[in-house]
Amino acid sequence: MSTPPKLTLHHVNLVTDDVARAEAFYRDVMGLERPEGGLPRLEKRRGYAGDVAFLSDGAIQHHLAQKDVHAGFRAGQAVNPVSHGHIAYRTGDMDAFLAHLDAVGVPYSNWGEQAVQGWRQVFFYDPDGNVIEVHEVAPGAET
Repeated sequence: MSTPPKLTLHHVNLVTDDVARAEAFYRDVMGLERPEGGLPRLEKRRGYAGDVAFLSDGAIQHHLAQKDVHAGFRAGQAVNPVSHGHIAYRTGDMDAFLAHLDAVGVPYSNWGEQAVQGWRQVFFYDPDGNVIEVHEVAPGAET
């Protein structure tokens, strides 16, 4: 059986119809704050142009994304990461991780840098239909 390269939890993406309302809730009720740095730059002309608020508990980012059920169609991808949200992991070796997915027979949508500048992203489903993201950040890109 194939062994995946080491992954670290990077962010949880929650989907909402009202980004400002969700941001206020997670900031005011849950005590999350906007990170000082390390935020991704969105590629709003390549498939997903929704609003996103970025918050953090100090360790894990929370991305509050505007729901867009058509983003996958516009980007030409089967897996849509902003229809119901997802959990995201970071890898330092995307090529090895893709080889691992291929070896274990897990189909994925390779978004490349269609959504975030400098991030290679793939999305796939767990056995229960939950969306999982794995991404690798290019040297010099925002983390």
